[in-house]
Amino acid sequence: MAEISLLDDSGRAAAYIADDGEASIYLWSGEAVAYLVQEKVYGWNGQHLGWFDSGILRDLTGAQVGFMKEKCPVTPKTETTKKTKKTKRTKSTRKTARTRATDKSVKSNIPLEVFLQGGMK
Repeated sequence: MAEISLLDDSGRAAAYIADDGEASIYLWSGEAVAYLVQEKVYGWNGQHLGWFDSGILRDLTGAQVGFMKEKCPVTPKTETTKKTKKTKRTKSTRKTARTRATDKSVKSNIPLEVFLQGGMK
């Protein structure tokens, strides 16, 4: 799997899923903040943040918070150069995942970077 850029609702690349064997999610600034376990998104702090399914990142309410290029509702902007990946910290123990909410067609009120920063220690 190649790295997958995650775009916000304006089409700007703000994060990416790394090809590191752990499906780590990095902010464009190089900090590892979350990771995937099947379709569940967990923060490095162990919190269940949402779901990533069919190219759409969803918050706990089911609202859309991020997109792969192919699923982005607007024209993707040109990607800037990513910062070098910072050393990953040890992951905290995962908390119990919440029951999946019904997928919604509305965008989340939480910006993608803020959403993912919720997974920082």
